[in-house]
Amino acid sequence: KTDFLDLPCPVKYEELQREAIMALKPELFEGCRFDFTRPVFLCPFRVVFPVYVQVPSQSPQTLKVSAATYEFGATLIDQKGMLIGRVLTDGRMTARIKYDLNDMFSVKMQTQLANEKNFSQVMFDLDGKGLDWQSQIKLGNGGFYGVNYLQSVTPSLALGGEAFWLGTQRKSGTGFAARHASDSCVATAQIATTGLLSLTYVQKVSDKVSLASEFLWNWTSKEATCAIGYDYMLRQCRLRGRVDSAGTVAAYLEERVNVGVNFLLSAEIDHAKKDYKFGFGMTIGE
Repeated sequence: KTDFLDLPCPVKYEELQREAIMALKPELFEGCRFDFTRPVFLCPFRVVFPVYVQVPSQSPQTLKVSAATYEFGATLIDQKGMLIGRVLTDGRMTARIKYDLNDMFSVKMQTQLANEKNFSQVMFDLDGKGLDWQSQIKLGNGGFYGVNYLQSVTPSLALGGEAFWLGTQRKSGTGFAARHASDSCVATAQIATTGLLSLTYVQKVSDKVSLASEFLWNWTSKEATCAIGYDYMLRQCRLRGRVDSAGTVAAYLEERVNVGVNFLLSAEIDHAKKDYKFGFGMTIGE
């Protein structure tokens, strides 16, 4: 018998598919990557120095040009808030601010400033959290307004919906979602009036191994794609990979070399387009 007065709090609507995303969409990169993070003060303030070097591909079908970018960032975290800022060599600046007003409400701001016209963006969020529900109100540039809500209806099932309005394009849309989570599996379903249907399923094989699958269908364009992936946790490393219906195979390896030192390997192969992307990197600092 379900006690409707003692239901668990669900995940946020925007994190509905977080388990599937971890396995199916790792942070792939190409070329060389180096991240260095160092605490500055006794308070949790850190500076980040990521360096990315893109190398040209040997594939004659895809022309790539070598490029390198440097990024400087700072992170400040305390018990009620978080501030993250990044500056890139091409002039772009990004910032993210989160502050907890109380145990129930928090505010967030995400912004990106760029030299190119119409590439600067800003988004404000007001998050609400109850005993058995989560909600969010979103305001953005371009006349964007959005709202979403997710409610637990049983200990393992949550139902919700979203709606948005984009004033500059005079477009609106609504969507509905369901999430079923247990100790061994997570299944989600989302459908929207924009023409998208998304289904995901994650099966926990053991404490170290999870398998994931995803199905996407756009009934407007009559196109469908599917993907399967895995997430394997070893003692010193984490291996994730996927293969999709377009013939793309990808893998991402994070190996812990020492305390605060991680080695990264990334690979993505698109057999249909003969596009091959390989990368290696290292992160230093917690």
